[in-house]
Amino acid sequence: MADDLKRFPCKQCGAQLAFSPGAQSLKCTYCGFLNEIPQSQEQIEELDFRAYLDIARQESTEETEKVVKCSACAAEFTVGGRTVSDTCPFCGSHSIIPVEPEVRIRPKSLLPFAIDAKQCREIYRKWISSRWLAPNALKEFARADGAIDGMYIPYWTYDTYATTWYTGMRGDHYYETEHYTDSDGNRQTRQVRKTRWTPAAGTVWRNFDDVIVQGSTTLAAKHAQRIQNWDIGNLVPYQEAYMSGFRTERYNIGLEQGFHNAQEIMNDVIRGDIRVDIGGDEQQIATMNTQWDNITFKHVLVPTYLGAYRFKGKTFGFLINGRTGAISGDAPVSVWKVLLIVVAVLIVIGLFIVLTNR
Repeated sequence: MADDLKRFPCKQCGAQLAFSPGAQSLKCTYCGFLNEIPQSQEQIEELDFRAYLDIARQESTEETEKVVKCSACAAEFTVGGRTVSDTCPFCGSHSIIPVEPEVRIRPKSLLPFAIDAKQCREIYRKWISSRWLAPNALKEFARADGAIDGMYIPYWTYDTYATTWYTGMRGDHYYETEHYTDSDGNRQTRQVRKTRWTPAAGTVWRNFDDVIVQGSTTLAAKHAQRIQNWDIGNLVPYQEAYMSGFRTERYNIGLEQGFHNAQEIMNDVIRGDIRVDIGGDEQQIATMNTQWDNITFKHVLVPTYLGAYRFKGKTFGFLINGRTGAISGDAPVSVWKVLLIVVAVLIVIGLFIVLTNR
């Protein structure tokens, strides 16, 4: 399986090379020599969405690297220069089978890894030690060297110019004086806020640049979202040298579905624009009809470290941003600590009630 893989021999000793995160080079694991990666002069292009839509539906650009699939979670990823790949980096399953490469849209740009696995282990130790709701015994696992796997994860970015026609209602607050009788029988007055609603309609425009969405459903969405501060402005043209020593997941969210997901993000922004355009103190949006023009996209790869650890028979996973070191993951919760917090809150509430009555 490894015979067809792209190899990068060391200029000094001839051994196979691996990309060194944070450097524009391939580091030889045998002699330590750094082989500089020639920087591509190719420009990172925004591709026309509508022109590629039929291409995307046919998956028409050929892959060259060997691909395997996990029978347990269905993740598909490249071997990444390894002679064997018998463990799924997403779920830890050993049910790995080879699959035939398909013709697909290939990424034309990526963000190289900027931190290495050693730095990730230190990030993991600090993170797991900071889980104050976790059982105290969990901190012992901060010293354990669990497996941390570097993966390039597929993303889509979209640019578009949106024109939105809307209808709705504008609410303006006003106050009226109200007379009433209090509990002692005295006549009182007070100001009551009311809202005057009037119809509203108009058009708003918004230019969107690099709206980024995942090209995969394999990663836990909540954790992927938390580390998703990708510096898209630092994308470099795709070169296989950056992939050496790492695996790459194939997208399972296509170009068209990716844009639908991006539209959900953009619609939230547009709703904010509409509320500003309506004005007033309150707004109601009845209808919004958006025309999306000049849609372009990029298929990019971003560096992510996947890790997992076991605690009392359960497996917990975490993700680390391979550029910034941002981490998000799952951790067990101590029932006793939660109970102590609940008891403490109830005591505080009880004291407040007692003091208020006094």
